[in-house]
Amino acid sequence: MDDLQKNPYFDKYADKIAKMQKTSPEEFLNRLADFEQKKKRSPAPEGAESSLAKEFSLPTKPKRDISPGSVAAMTKEKKLNDRMKVDLLMDKTPEEIGKIWREFHLTKDSLSAVIPTDVYKQMAERFVEYKTFLFPLPRKQGYEFIVVQFLGNGAHFTTLINFQAHAENAPECLTLTHYTDLAEEKGIVLMVGEYDPNVLTHSESSCLAVQMVLYYGLDDPKMASHLYRYTYETDEFNAMDLIAELETIQEAQCLANQVEMYYCNPSQEKQDLMEKFVKKPNEFKHMDLVAQVETMALFTKQ
Repeated sequence: MDDLQKNPYFDKYADKIAKMQKTSPEEFLNRLADFEQKKKRSPAPEGAESSLAKEFSLPTKPKRDISPGSVAAMTKEKKLNDRMKVDLLMDKTPEEIGKIWREFHLTKDSLSAVIPTDVYKQMAERFVEYKTFLFPLPRKQGYEFIVVQFLGNGAHFTTLINFQAHAENAPECLTLTHYTDLAEEKGIVLMVGEYDPNVLTHSESSCLAVQMVLYYGLDDPKMASHLYRYTYETDEFNAMDLIAELETIQEAQCLANQVEMYYCNPSQEKQDLMEKFVKKPNEFKHMDLVAQVETMALFTKQ
């Protein structure tokens, strides 16, 4: 966050958001995209990567014009039977179904999750009210914003730079589909996410999916306030607040991961570190803990 705030483009951007934005969400996105364009054109500092193209997305070709028929197809709720045989799941418990669902997608370039029905109901309501939002995505030298738009039971993500260039014809870099077939009987909604590996990695896609659930699915007044300001009070909305929220999420997840690493299923190396800390403090080195954290992925592939 400190490095980001020192970046003159981010400072300029934050000031515009705070003092000049009194427009529709779509217009606001365009202004954000202008900021991303300027950042890509700025020279990299000495010693940094030679090109930001490897870190921040560049505009790509638009998808074909969306016809009324294709929009109707996107809006129509997708059925689980199109993906797997529902009949084979009906005698299973929600936990068993969740395991089958995750294992089914384990070898595919996709995300999968099981969402409780009560959580998804709130998500669906917010999808309708807050149809467009944006999430920050960590990059090596800052953050890139990704736009999400909701249509039917799907969440469609595109890079901000593509949204500005192509609007409704911007190609998706991630699509999340929610299957509600088992929502009433089993109390779960099955989610699958398919991403473009040329734009996002699995962990980056997971990061976006987690943010979507946190903002749209949790009963958190602070998260809800960001959605409200973005949609209804654009002059009060500050994209830097989203970056701060993400960093808080990352810190909390990092702590949770460390607790799990050391106390739930520790490797021999981690057991040795804990033993040194308790029984041989003179041999214990704090940097060994730092090295463990640096090799730990925040969002691991399930």
